[in-house]
Amino acid sequence: MDTTGNMEQQEHTIRAGVLTISDKGAQGLREDQSGRVVAQLLEGKGYTVAKQGIIPDESDQIAQILRSWADDEHLALIITSGGTGLTSRDVTPQATMRVIDYEVPGMAEAMRAESLKKTPHAMLSRAVVGVRGTCLIINLPGSPRGAGENLEAVLPALDHALAKLAGDPSDCAT
Repeated sequence: MDTTGNMEQQEHTIRAGVLTISDKGAQGLREDQSGRVVAQLLEGKGYTVAKQGIIPDESDQIAQILRSWADDEHLALIITSGGTGLTSRDVTPQATMRVIDYEVPGMAEAMRAESLKKTPHAMLSRAVVGVRGTCLIINLPGSPRGAGENLEAVLPALDHALAKLAGDPSDCAT
């Protein structure tokens, strides 16, 4: 904080991972545009994208990578893109629920509320936000535009959330 009590724009040392879940993308049949959008947004805000990958819509594989990146790689933030819809292959929320310790429903609600301003289809999103240990995991939709808009919706609270997970003892009202 600067002397007036305002947050200064500062370089983050926060390590993040971007995981795209897409059958076609994993097969090389579709370019990973959403992962690129998410990584660029995070890097533009000063986050370090330490891990990035693309995997098929397979629940066990998603859960395994989320666990590994949170527990072994010690990432503070994992953003997933894709697999949050209604088809039988959309299993990202289920995989995320298997690995998190608890949900952060306000962030998922904020993303859906912001998206509803643009499309009624936003109410079909099953995106989950939750915590595993000290890692925040955020599910985003698979479309590049939707991923970017949803991430933008939670960015204002992201630094504070990650500071709290890292052990910041200050009061939230300050």
